[in-house]
Amino acid sequence: MIRILRDLLRYNWEFALGGLLLLAVAIVALLSFLSPYPPLDVYVVPPDMPPSAQFILGTTSRGQDVFWQLSFAIRNTLLFGITVAVISRIIALTVGLLAGYAGGTADRALMSINDSFIVVPLFPILVLFYFVMRDQMTWALLALVAACLGWAYDARLVRSIALSLKTREFTAQAAFSGMSAARIVTREHLPYVMPVIFTTTMNNMNWSIGLEVTLSVLGFTDVNTPTIGGMIYWANQHAALVSGIWWWIAAPVALVVAVFVALFLLAVSMNEYIDPRSRLARMGGGA
Repeated sequence: MIRILRDLLRYNWEFALGGLLLLAVAIVALLSFLSPYPPLDVYVVPPDMPPSAQFILGTTSRGQDVFWQLSFAIRNTLLFGITVAVISRIIALTVGLLAGYAGGTADRALMSINDSFIVVPLFPILVLFYFVMRDQMTWALLALVAACLGWAYDARLVRSIALSLKTREFTAQAAFSGMSAARIVTREHLPYVMPVIFTTTMNNMNWSIGLEVTLSVLGFTDVNTPTIGGMIYWANQHAALVSGIWWWIAAPVALVVAVFVALFLLAVSMNEYIDPRSRLARMGGGA
């Protein structure tokens, strides 16, 4: 894995640019631990102050410093995306590898469940879930529900790779040597799907972050937890654009766009690395 990252950083400028953008965003998120203001406190600074030397990104109508509020918001938004991606990757890997290796009845049963999740309309279900669980709605609960609904497409992709690996000679050799199905799947097949899992992780993070922002802007989440969508929600509630407080919306929008671009570049560069022809051409070995 270290060699792959080294080659990507050396030969693929999209990966390097995406990594730098994501690193910059991560630094902003880590600065939240140095914030002089608690994230939920309001009217701790003069409201509606434009960007200046004292307030780099200005202040909000709620008397919050936009920069420090943004550091809390992007930290929670990134954690939301990471949480959803990790949980859904575990489900996708488990279902995809088991279905591809087991085949037969187990494959058909798992893919029937998988296809049911694919056709489920996610956004209406999440909105309905919010109205049912409004009083108990938390950041972690929303992440868990989103993860349980966002794994199906990638599980089918993992299954297709597992099906091809099942017919390879090293799989038969491992089975003849007495290795259990679980060990074959985890030790022999899992390394082959990890580059694909990296790509789908970046795409899933983009999807989950976009979902969180959309739900928060509409008020269908816990808006008291600082997130990018939550910042935009409160800006809309105070008619920030109409009042000329453009920096309240511009800062979170610009930062979340940087996250989307960074994750997209990382996913595209890894997709290119997976393709042998593209990789050889990029590294100077192709025609």
